[in-house]
Amino acid sequence: MPNLNEMLIFEYESEYDLEYDLSQKKLFSDPKIYTANGDLKKRWYVYFSYRNPKTGKLKRLAPIYGKANAHKTKADRLTLLTAYRKSILKFLKLGFDPYKDNTDFYIKIKGGQKKSSIASNPIELQKGEEQTMTLKEAFAFGLKLKEKLIVPATKRNYENRIKIFLKWVKDNHPKVKTIDQLTKKIVSEFLNDVLDRNTARTRNNFRVDLSSINQVLEDNDIIPTNFIKKIPILKSIPERNKTYTLEVQENIFTYLEKEDPILLLYIKFISYNLLRPIEVCRLKVGDINLKNKTIQFKAKNSPLKTKIIPEILIDDLPDLSKLNKSHALFTPDEIGGKWNATVDNRRDHFTKRFRKVVKDHFKLGKDHGLYSFRHTFITKLYRELVKNSSPFEAKSKLMLITGHLSMTALEKYLRDIDAELPADYSELLRAK
Repeated sequence: MPNLNEMLIFEYESEYDLEYDLSQKKLFSDPKIYTANGDLKKRWYVYFSYRNPKTGKLKRLAPIYGKANAHKTKADRLTLLTAYRKSILKFLKLGFDPYKDNTDFYIKIKGGQKKSSIASNPIELQKGEEQTMTLKEAFAFGLKLKEKLIVPATKRNYENRIKIFLKWVKDNHPKVKTIDQLTKKIVSEFLNDVLDRNTARTRNNFRVDLSSINQVLEDNDIIPTNFIKKIPILKSIPERNKTYTLEVQENIFTYLEKEDPILLLYIKFISYNLLRPIEVCRLKVGDINLKNKTIQFKAKNSPLKTKIIPEILIDDLPDLSKLNKSHALFTPDEIGGKWNATVDNRRDHFTKRFRKVVKDHFKLGKDHGLYSFRHTFITKLYRELVKNSSPFEAKSKLMLITGHLSMTALEKYLRDIDAELPADYSELLRAK
């Protein structure tokens, strides 16, 4: 009497499943059902991956919605999607290849119907009218995946630019409803409109953010290609904060000693510790270690950076020992207190405060701001260091102070702020 092992071998020798399991198993993944954790307000679908013949890697294909989302109960949706899943698996086992023309394959399984009356892709027939995401859904999907990789401030920038873009499309191309209707021409038209009303830099920022989201959509097979990458970046001249002359800088410090001591100390962290304004806004009382004379903060190029606090700044600090270490170092009215504003709003507060208290009084232009103090004191440090050492030695010492990660980055920064100037070359001009 045959045992179970022999019976199984006999059962599957005559079925296509054996061929699938042994030779085609790695061509595709088993189709799965996405139920959005039971949320009927979201779209449910079947998804699977198929091995791309060019890359040799499994690539997830566009989701199959069919008519499932027209149903309003979980049971009805799941019943239909289960049927779709079963049919898709059957097609895949029988040799359906999403990277080829499947017209002949479809004719074969449908019993020889005419080519002109059917689609070349049997899975396409089951997608129904809901196969394509709306513009809003697609960008929300892309941002949802992107937000895990970006900081909250960057996410807000994405949200604002996407909102502006979607409103513009709605106003100027009302017939464009779904992501597959979005074209390079439409995006280029939008970017030209942004450029007309703003700067090239603003236009480029919109292009970068929209392209970044579209790349997520391409990577997840929502769209075939990210055409925004082909839209060129325009050359823009960045705005630069000028350095202060010694006389103006000293006059500002003297004026603030009487008018706004909190703002003055804020500026001294930028000037003496060479922090960026937003880095000062992130500081908490506990970030200051007076025993070791160090400060820890989140920098532009590092999640946690440690610097020494120069004696010139320590001398100006108030007694921090009795303050709550979790409180913000700088608040509008005191050193060390509660301030629930976001870091961006804190920076905006001190920027406006500086404009009101200082720029208006000294009649300074928009190219002189808080960032100018950092430029001013890095320039002063470099020119003092280079007096008694070679430019390379001076820059090597300066790197430890400024926190630049490479000599190349520091040299570019020094060129941008005109810190590195040549010696007088009059004798060369007088030479005959």
